[in-house]
Amino acid sequence: MPGVGASTAGLSSAAALSPPAGAATRMNKAFEGLRIGLVGPLAPPAGGMANQTRQLRELLEAERATVTMVQTNRPYSPAWAGRLPVLRALFRLLPYLWALWRAAGQVELIHLMANSGWAWHLFSTPAIWIARLRGVPVVVNYRGGEAGDFLARSAALVRWSMRRTALLAVPSGFLEQVFRQHGMASVVVPNIIDLSRFRPGEHARGADGAHLMVARNLEPIYDNATGLRAFAQVHRARPDARLTIAGSGPELALLQGLATELGVAAAVHFAGRLDRDAMAALYRSADVCLNPSLADNMPNSLLEAMASGVPVVSTRVGGVPFIVEHDKTALLVAAGDAPAMADAALSLLDDPARWARLSRAGLADVQSYTWARVAPVLGGVYRRVLEQPPVVPLVS
Repeated sequence: MPGVGASTAGLSSAAALSPPAGAATRMNKAFEGLRIGLVGPLAPPAGGMANQTRQLRELLEAERATVTMVQTNRPYSPAWAGRLPVLRALFRLLPYLWALWRAAGQVELIHLMANSGWAWHLFSTPAIWIARLRGVPVVVNYRGGEAGDFLARSAALVRWSMRRTALLAVPSGFLEQVFRQHGMASVVVPNIIDLSRFRPGEHARGADGAHLMVARNLEPIYDNATGLRAFAQVHRARPDARLTIAGSGPELALLQGLATELGVAAAVHFAGRLDRDAMAALYRSADVCLNPSLADNMPNSLLEAMASGVPVVSTRVGGVPFIVEHDKTALLVAAGDAPAMADAALSLLDDPARWARLSRAGLADVQSYTWARVAPVLGGVYRRVLEQPPVVPLVS
């Protein structure tokens, strides 16, 4: 599916929420004075949802909305509680529930950043029910890349809570389809990319050897092992090539061992988690971004790479084909296919014209994810929710 076309098609479900062309500045005034409860994770640790939560808070406050933040991953207090199995959940959950209760008494609506699995049950469900008790409408902004598997197990429970919400928003047409299959309608509000931070670099491409990068956490679902195997093949063809893997997670030692086994340890740098400025600098120094993930929704790393002018080689999984088109805005390969990923990367490194064509196309396509484009859609979501009949509080 085409990148720009797919994004536009995904937004069609929210067409009634969108203002006329050129009305972005006028629509942004819809946020002014609005009291919003934003519920979600914040860095550290950094991650796609945490970055989107922080960015949304900053953008809404810049539009003069009043944002009351309720952090789902607030540090343990006292710190030693984090070392207590089982009990540590209570040390996080009880302050979270109290913060939700207080916030729901201060805001006009709640924007809930929701995820799959236990994150849904522990953090999203309480937020929905506390808001219902206090008569506050909830926009559920669901962002879990494993939504298909999660809903296959838990759709009935999710629907039970979703019936108490005002609206379900998802960042891609992929998730819209997943939820529709389980009887839940949604509108598409895309992720937001900061083009002032993520922008093309000025380095001469390949001047000090081909630089490949991966920006995913070191967890099985992201299959960094396939990325390493693909890089090893690239390295055999181009001994000056190097790879940076930016992320942290439980597979660090395993991946370091695999790099040694493949004979590329000296050419691979495990950078760990980077803050957003360091990530932006990494993209500007890279020539190709690899995404070997086994499951995905709308990976920010692809949008950040495209905004930085870095061509992407990604697996064709989940929502990826909804945001990029093969050989137009990215190169797509089958999951787990290291030789295909290596061949695709080499085809970019060895063909400057193809590299430049994908770089230009990515830069053009990512304009769909700027605040100027997304703000009117989000403003329309909020307007629709606030125009619904008031929720009757069950507890004052």
